[in-house]
Amino acid sequence: MLPSPLRAVSYLAPNLFWFYQAVIAYLERSLDIEICLAQAKYDPLADPALLQDQLDIAFICGLPFIRHYQVAPAQLQAVVAPVMQAERYQNQPVYFADVIVNAASEVRALEQLAGKTFCYNDLGSNSGYHLLWHRLFQKQYSRAFFSQTVASGSHECSIQWVAENKVDCAAIDSTVLEQAIRDIPGLSEQLRIIESIGPCPMPPIAVAQRLGKPFLQKLQARLLDPNLDLQLHMHQAGIHRFAVMDSQDYQPIAQLYKQALLKE
Repeated sequence: MLPSPLRAVSYLAPNLFWFYQAVIAYLERSLDIEICLAQAKYDPLADPALLQDQLDIAFICGLPFIRHYQVAPAQLQAVVAPVMQAERYQNQPVYFADVIVNAASEVRALEQLAGKTFCYNDLGSNSGYHLLWHRLFQKQYSRAFFSQTVASGSHECSIQWVAENKVDCAAIDSTVLEQAIRDIPGLSEQLRIIESIGPCPMPPIAVAQRLGKPFLQKLQARLLDPNLDLQLHMHQAGIHRFAVMDSQDYQPIAQLYKQALLKE
């Protein structure tokens, strides 16, 4: 017997929350269940609901997902992840970390960011923090590379700060950046991507294993064959399809994270 309502949370960027609402509405109709969706108020690895296995469905970044999975492998399981429409994704469930500067900046390459100000969404972010540092460490740079690092609190805020010249650069999840460009007229003219790091596996839709394998398989099947209404929302979000994912697909992210930590 499934709990009612199921409890769902999004730990992802709020500018796509409308899409996660559409996914949940579709699952409610197609599975004949009730689901309550909320935007997370906590970092995932500090969320009491996640730590106590009280969440049923999570839209979650790959890095916190795999870090949680490594200590609690019997809780959440990756089920599917989006495949974006743009050609750069090559019909695979991946994303990039796009390193952006203001369009008026003289910076054209990563090396020219030495001594500049870098802003990040949060310290646990793969796209906004760890991927860039891993790339810099590969190039033999140290933590002293930037003159200052500041937390913005979100990818959207980081984008705004770069566009307004409040900071010199940021690393942004490519799918979040693309949605921001769709949402904000003229934004693309205010920014320049100087490097794209990746690809990495897309943030999964993860489901509690305690709900049972038959339910997980049924939910997965529904998302692999969306109805016309969800297809419309997917198109508006730049999503081509959903792909089957396994929790082990996110282990490479964990390896990059460990390598970056070793350099600190």
